[in-house]
Amino acid sequence: MSEQNSEAVTQEQPSSQFSLQRIYIKDLSFEAPKSPEVFRESWQPDIELNLFTQKRHLNDDFYEVVLGITVTAKTEEHVAFIAEIQQAGIFLIHGFDEAALGHALGSFCPSILFPYARETLDSVVIKGSFPALMLAPVNFDALYAQEMERQQEQA
Repeated sequence: MSEQNSEAVTQEQPSSQFSLQRIYIKDLSFEAPKSPEVFRESWQPDIELNLFTQKRHLNDDFYEVVLGITVTAKTEEHVAFIAEIQQAGIFLIHGFDEAALGHALGSFCPSILFPYARETLDSVVIKGSFPALMLAPVNFDALYAQEMERQQEQA
């Protein structure tokens, strides 16, 4: 009897699945065009941060999501450094409706990738002999909601 009940419960539950398969660096770049002169200036940089995400359906239920981050540090008139990363992941996503799939790819996946990208950028900048970046967390849910709102306004 208990076997029949567990089979009935299994059949009633949706068969959705989300699983991270792999995280990897797709592209990484660091430039310090004004070194060593920049190290002789006072360090009061203006930091510019740009984020983007890309998603691509690979096959079946597998998707690649890429989180791109570019950090530009400028002191007065000079670019102190430019650090860029494209942190990517392969995700297995099965049984999601279109809205849930969009949210997973546009918000949840980048949220998983961000700490890896942040740590790598921080490490590269330190190895370039600059102070640590310590990028603040990003609210990808809010960014996704803004993008959805912008798309609805355009439609």
